[in-house]
Amino acid sequence: MIATLKFTALLLAVVVCRATQDYGYKDVEEPTLGDSQYGSLWPLPQKVQMSTVAFKLSGVSFQIVDAKESSSGASCSLLQNAYRRYDEYIFPISRMQGQNKKKAFASVSELQVWITSADSECDNYPSVTSDESCECPGMMFVFLVGALSQVPINRTEIQDFPRFTHRGLLLDSSRHFLPIKVILANLEAMAWNKFNVFHWHIVDDPSFPYMSRTFPQLSQQGAYHPYTHVYTPSDVKMIIEFARLRGIRVVSEFDTPGHTQSWGKGQKDLLTPCYSGASPSGSFGPVNPILNTTYDFMAMFFKEVSTVFPDAYIHLGGDEVDFSCWKSNPDIQKFMAQQGFGTDYSKLESFYIQRLLDIVTTTNKGYMIWQEVIDNGVKLKSNTADTLIHVWKGNQQQYQAEMARVTASGYQALLSTPWYLNRISYGQDWQAAYKADPQDFNGTDAQKKLVVGGEACLWGEYVDATNLTPRLWPRASAVGERLWSDKDVKDTNDAYSRLIQHRCRMVQ
Repeated sequence: MIATLKFTALLLAVVVCRATQDYGYKDVEEPTLGDSQYGSLWPLPQKVQMSTVAFKLSGVSFQIVDAKESSSGASCSLLQNAYRRYDEYIFPISRMQGQNKKKAFASVSELQVWITSADSECDNYPSVTSDESCECPGMMFVFLVGALSQVPINRTEIQDFPRFTHRGLLLDSSRHFLPIKVILANLEAMAWNKFNVFHWHIVDDPSFPYMSRTFPQLSQQGAYHPYTHVYTPSDVKMIIEFARLRGIRVVSEFDTPGHTQSWGKGQKDLLTPCYSGASPSGSFGPVNPILNTTYDFMAMFFKEVSTVFPDAYIHLGGDEVDFSCWKSNPDIQKFMAQQGFGTDYSKLESFYIQRLLDIVTTTNKGYMIWQEVIDNGVKLKSNTADTLIHVWKGNQQQYQAEMARVTASGYQALLSTPWYLNRISYGQDWQAAYKADPQDFNGTDAQKKLVVGGEACLWGEYVDATNLTPRLWPRASAVGERLWSDKDVKDTNDAYSRLIQHRCRMVQ
């Protein structure tokens, strides 16, 4: 039995429990619970054929090994780590107890993993070009029905690949500091749901927990606590490595010129002084875009960020810039007149963003930006492959129109609008997320191909370590299947049957 994989997708669907629940909801659409022909597979593979032919796995003797023909072997620490991890998933108890060493029936003793790619990418970071496809021509999907050492399984044939290359999850560690263990636990959950991008919204107005080597005063002055509520360089490195071993990219977001109040606490003259009449009010607004020192700082800071975070992209934000402070400042008013901007402060924003993009370009990074940047007419790179527009605003009609506009301009698009999971509602609200589709807008086939995927977002105003995981999962699982599985996989009844079992698996 040989599983043919490209990159490191190891598809073992481990069922640890099955449950039905009556939540008593009367005024929401309730899916009908029934057994899915696909068991508890989540997200659903592109092609799957399950057989009634049953085998057994021995908790004592079963092992996952490299096939002789594989281009990767024992030297691939990424795969060896995955083998150990999945072994513990499948046999959480029987391995330790060593039960039933005698084989009472024919059993499967090993799963051979055959990497067919010439470059197995074992020592690299996952990237936008990573091949996540796999074939399992005779693979046995595991069905764990209890803490047994002899596990019944069904023969299953799989051909699988993701529908979208960008399947992201945003966590906000500024509004409430998120301990390392919470981030790692959710990276683990992301892997179980085939998310491949951790969008780390690491800083914002409330706090600056990122510990910069170049500007240590940013976290010393801007974090909730300079020692207990910061991410040290070793913390960041550990998170990136933990994600790498699970095929997850880490894309950092350092949002400017707005959402930067915490930056100003540690960096003098970075923010714009606001005025009340002819006198300073004592408050500060967005980053000051008229000072050369601003761009000197940004050049040094993003040079550091580009070395700390290995991904090819940095998220630069650019959303929700409040122009009122800029409008009040006499120095900025004078600058506006000199530049011929009149009273159009979106032109001043464009001036800043364009200079920031020039800085980031020198680091050989691509960039992601929120939709306001393009909405305000900022001139972006001519190389549209380096630019990713993140759509987050409006109702369904509005975000669909935005996706059409962005892709009609030749830019790649990423959707988050219907997947703000910090917004909760009564009942089975995962269904709305499940039904949303990034390519559901009026556009050509060429435009649809520019949609690279989407992200579920969990903003932190009312989310901290105590409630993040149960609020996020399994609701985010619905987004995971939408971004991985075929576009025609949209039966909510079938999804509900699989999802409640998948939830039990994650709880276990």
